[in-house]
Amino acid sequence: MGSTLKSFKFGEDWLTASITLSIAKGKTKAELSIATRKKVNDSAKIVANIVEKGKAVYGINTGFGPLCTTKISKEETKILQTNILKSHSVGVGKPIDTEIAKLMLILKLQSLAKGYSGISESTLNRILWHIENDAIPVVPSQGSVGASGDLAPLSHLFLPLIGLGKVHYKSNDIETKELFRQTGLTSVELGPKEGLALINGTQFIAAHAVKVIEKLHSCLSQADIIGAMMVEGLQGSVKPFFNELHALRPFKGNIHVAKRIKRLLKGSEIMEDHIDCDRVQDPYSLRCMPQVHGASRNAWLHLKELVEIELNSVTDNPIIIDEELTISGGNFHGQPLAMALDYACLAASEIGNISDRRIYLALEGNSPGVPKLLMKETGINSGYMILQYTTAALASENKGLCFPSSADSIPTSLGQEDHVSMGSIGGRKALQVIENVEKILAIELLTAAQAFEFRKPMKSGIFLEEIHKAIREKVAFAAKDRVFADDIEKGIEMIKDQTIIKVIEKVSQTEGVSLKTKFSDEFEVY
Repeated sequence: MGSTLKSFKFGEDWLTASITLSIAKGKTKAELSIATRKKVNDSAKIVANIVEKGKAVYGINTGFGPLCTTKISKEETKILQTNILKSHSVGVGKPIDTEIAKLMLILKLQSLAKGYSGISESTLNRILWHIENDAIPVVPSQGSVGASGDLAPLSHLFLPLIGLGKVHYKSNDIETKELFRQTGLTSVELGPKEGLALINGTQFIAAHAVKVIEKLHSCLSQADIIGAMMVEGLQGSVKPFFNELHALRPFKGNIHVAKRIKRLLKGSEIMEDHIDCDRVQDPYSLRCMPQVHGASRNAWLHLKELVEIELNSVTDNPIIIDEELTISGGNFHGQPLAMALDYACLAASEIGNISDRRIYLALEGNSPGVPKLLMKETGINSGYMILQYTTAALASENKGLCFPSSADSIPTSLGQEDHVSMGSIGGRKALQVIENVEKILAIELLTAAQAFEFRKPMKSGIFLEEIHKAIREKVAFAAKDRVFADDIEKGIEMIKDQTIIKVIEKVSQTEGVSLKTKFSDEFEVY
């Protein structure tokens, strides 16, 4: 990722996926400025005046959803906001990852700090306290339809404000009452509209999208490198990565991937060894990496651009412009991200799909010098045969998960909310697919390294030679069968740890030969 900011001002500065992750990891300090606090207080005063005058405004002095015509008395407006957190906390399933819940807090604070939600400064201070002290609410993973906002998960996220629910604090899940006992905190008294402002928004979808951006970016970067090593191992052609070809079809992703792979293959004795061979062209899984990986890159960039608009938007309802203008609209609807997440899910799946095809290709034994099943003595040994069964299973599972969540809509709220995005499901599903792709790439990493070994004593270019050494420090060459599950686990660890990216960074620094380029204006790619 790009350089880390030292500080960030909620409601003022432009929030990106990278900065959000940096705040969540404690690398960037985030704060509420004096100017932001004034905007927030001014908005809260507008809401207080609306209550005092008795003018009917949705969610301030009316019921919610189909109860929008039910008038709430001035005395009951505060009770209404506490009740909405309780009644809407209907999530089920395993809790989401603590980091994603923390991202939700950060994203919600950014939206509320814009000053259009009628939230009180004291409530924002408490949310900021939870972020700074890593007291992260426990949020169930299921129950949101992605409009009217992520109601159920956001309700669970903010139950601790009123002394209810659970939090993850100091490595343990504890009741909020216990958190209060340990810290001396007391419940926040929610004012008019505050409960609705807290739970109306797309932060569950957006937090998952931020993680999709991070993890898919990692997979894309490593897929190019592993694919280049497979080209070496199978002595494929370097010509499909020439700029002259891609200048004739200049998609950003295609050009980017081709440039990276060509640079990785530069200076390779292995590639020079077969420069005059009689093979005309390679199978698509090698030859078309720029087109396939590149298309997934373009999908990633599309998601990133949309997410950054969302991270800096107000997704509450109603929006408080001034005392004369409050707007009940649909900024909470998750469709803009829901469709992009489905696109990214497909993009991730295709990276795993073509990776599985390269693994299969490596096992065929059609490349001179590389034995069938990547092992010389087969029969008594099955070699790498069954590793491809695993990638086939994972690739197939991913295809089943690619049905677009946003294609479905089930009316809720007695028909008041008659079209919903299901983006919350799409976000969870995209991460599930990406985790499967990490496993597929781990197996291709092992397979490519095994094929690469048969090219010795010839050497590759400076990058791939060092990467192969790093792999061999973790996983030995396989001359006969062993429990390959152990190797796969080490491979997955290398993918998650970005071992091969770190090798490239190190080589770039020590040799003064860089692979670094930028595909977007933020995430650096090695």
